[in-house]
Amino acid sequence: MSFRKVVRQSKFRHVFGQPVKNDQCYEDIRVSRVTWDSTFCAVNPKFLAVIVEASGGGAFMVLPLNKTGRIDKAYPTVCGHTGPVLDIDWCPHNDEVIASGSEDCTVMVWQIPENGLTSPLTEPVVVLEGHTKRVGIITWHPTARNVLLSAGCDNVVLIWNVGTAEELYRLDSLHPDLIYNVSWNHNGSLFCTACKDKSVRIIDPRRGTLVAENFEEPMALQELDSSNGALLPFYDPDTSVVYVCGKGDSSIRYFEITDEPPYIHFLNTFTSKEPQRGMGSMPKRGLEVSKCEIARFYKLHERKCEPIVMTVPRKSDLFQDDLYPDTAGPDAALEAEDWVSGQDADPILISLREAYVPSKQRDLKVSRRNVLSDSKPAGYSRSGVSTATAITDIPSGNLAGSGEAGKLEEVMQELRALRVLVKEQGERISRLEEHLGRMENGDT
Repeated sequence: MSFRKVVRQSKFRHVFGQPVKNDQCYEDIRVSRVTWDSTFCAVNPKFLAVIVEASGGGAFMVLPLNKTGRIDKAYPTVCGHTGPVLDIDWCPHNDEVIASGSEDCTVMVWQIPENGLTSPLTEPVVVLEGHTKRVGIITWHPTARNVLLSAGCDNVVLIWNVGTAEELYRLDSLHPDLIYNVSWNHNGSLFCTACKDKSVRIIDPRRGTLVAENFEEPMALQELDSSNGALLPFYDPDTSVVYVCGKGDSSIRYFEITDEPPYIHFLNTFTSKEPQRGMGSMPKRGLEVSKCEIARFYKLHERKCEPIVMTVPRKSDLFQDDLYPDTAGPDAALEAEDWVSGQDADPILISLREAYVPSKQRDLKVSRRNVLSDSKPAGYSRSGVSTATAITDIPSGNLAGSGEAGKLEEVMQELRALRVLVKEQGERISRLEEHLGRMENGDT
């Protein structure tokens, strides 16, 4: 009797990481040396932001994604803080708005010009003052426009309405020690914190109450290594893959999370020679879906930022539905006032079948009633279907004159039929590839 090794089936089993070429890196960036365990980097489909060394205050650099190569030492920075910047985070609903927290105990929100900085930016749109010690954690609400969370070394969590510069909630009695990290849940109804007292807490911010604390035995435990550097986890809810980067480490380990024991499945490790001082992660709508790219990280070296692409090898050039389920788009599902009133809403999803194209953003304005400017990409409807596609796919000659209405309808019918056919063929190819994989592994 022969025994075959049973290999767990997963479409992500062969995911591999690859750094980009040198000419696609960002060179000569003086990454901050401040002692703090944040990512030091934030990225969206338009800009890359990196906290940098600055004399006489704090600063971070904002670069258009296509500005690769050597960065001039005189390149302008965002430099309004009077102390070192500790954390930065792009607004998920406006690709030109970024928040920063600093040792000067303030939170600042900035509007970045559409084409990037041409001169130093020293005046924020709004300054949020409420912490008595340095502010080390900044994170935007995932679905409500203008809602921003900050956590400081005063062990206080503050939640703000940035559109009115108003403090919404102050949670100052839930953490007896330093807060290490904060993460919202999927719809922003709760958030989770990790604290120096070795407790993990789930908090309802609107009620100001603890939902859960001091959990019992973990469902699964995965040992990584003996390094004492802080771990930076990046979880992708679309694929259920978590990437773990250690500060001062030179590797990225990634695991698939499932609902069945043992829950955590090691996939692979990306290893390079240089240790990482920070890491940024591109939102899913900024990836190149035509290359089966499921994640892209921006690794900070001492004087360099290096993109690292995570790819699922596929032979087909068609859109891979199984790799790219509908994902969170740039539209806010709620206004700040709706969330404060007790409403919750899941993120508004978009399809990645049509390539994401950043649109012109409106300026951010703060007033008593106004909120952060809307930033809906012009090419997307709420259903996630590109409204530009239906127009650009129709030959312009067929639009001339009302007498051509019949031809126009005929072309539209052919187009719809073709799209259905392409989708069916893509699904068939995916099934065949999966079947082939099982045969190669001896499972069939």
